[in-house]
Amino acid sequence: MTAPVTDARLAAQFAFLNTADRLKAVNRANVLMDNSRAENSAEHSWHLALWALVMPLPDGVDRDRVIAMLLLHDLVEIDTGDQPIDLPHDPTALARAEQVAAQRLFGLLPLDQGERLLALWQEFEAAQTPEAQAAKRLDYSQPLFQVLCAAPPRPDHLEVVRMNLTRGRAAPMAETWPAIHARALALLEGRAPPQDADLAARLAFLAEADRLKSVDRATTLVDGSRRENSGEHSWHLALYALILGEQAAAGVDLARVIRMLLIHDLVEIDVGDVPIHSAHGAAHGSEATMAAEARAADRIFGLLPHPLQHDLRALWEEFEATQTADAIFAKSLDRVQPVMANLMSGGGTWITYDVTFAQLESRVGAKVARGAPHLWSWVRQQTLDFFTDAPA
Repeated sequence: MTAPVTDARLAAQFAFLNTADRLKAVNRANVLMDNSRAENSAEHSWHLALWALVMPLPDGVDRDRVIAMLLLHDLVEIDTGDQPIDLPHDPTALARAEQVAAQRLFGLLPLDQGERLLALWQEFEAAQTPEAQAAKRLDYSQPLFQVLCAAPPRPDHLEVVRMNLTRGRAAPMAETWPAIHARALALLEGRAPPQDADLAARLAFLAEADRLKSVDRATTLVDGSRRENSGEHSWHLALYALILGEQAAAGVDLARVIRMLLIHDLVEIDVGDVPIHSAHGAAHGSEATMAAEARAADRIFGLLPHPLQHDLRALWEEFEATQTADAIFAKSLDRVQPVMANLMSGGGTWITYDVTFAQLESRVGAKVARGAPHLWSWVRQQTLDFFTDAPA
């Protein structure tokens, strides 16, 4: 039986989601493919979930459970930090610290939900089920191509890839995923990779997606320290769907919502972020912006092989049209997450763009309430003290 949705339950869920925002400040040893900065664990988790959406998985594996695992898998790094595979560490001590972190973080959630997600995280760590093994395989693969597709790859990182492929945790993929292992090894050694147009197309799309991590949004992190990027935003939104799914109308397919949110902002690689509250806010839904986004969708989804190219493009179009129940709920989450960032950061873009409460209601509230009326009722109440024109 579904737990009743109460204000206390929502408060606990947002405590978790706001704490999860800190994963955006955990830097990894990997760098972005343009070598501009270190990759953080939140955008890495988004990229991995995208890998799970795009890459072939073994027969019988539940793709959406794999995606859910990967959205959660690195949350413990909020407390423990990233552990580069080439540096010595005590595996037993690290496992113990991560278990403590998992219990603390998932313990912020309502008990039933926290126990369920803790069990999913533990399943990933144990790597015994087909879904967990598939998730681990992706987690071992993405960092290889994060290095090999860089422009240019860093020599020290190439040495880590060499170690990983030959005697590290990626070495068994020579048996468990020979196509990806052979391709990585060929790229490492400067040889032409095996002919595999389908795999090459998927990897080209995933490499292009890395650029979303460099698209800055108007919204800041919840601590106000910097602007959020669209890659980590997409991860946070998918996590929102995982946590707040009970706010959706009957019949909403949460797995499809999560898939939508993983890809919904990919067009910003070409178009950039168009802030809804900016002086040019009308451009957010203008014909010119929509046309530019359609061209971007043509190019970016066009990198994929058929029929995946068609399927993901159609999913993106469904989100943009916002007519189906799944898309309406996805759009509600897309609108509410920046509200929470503004609340936590002391006003954020509301101050930057001199937003009124009436504008918040029309630009944001109406869209949130359309797909999640109780959610907007609760969030709206939290915003009242920030606006002089809010009703008493």
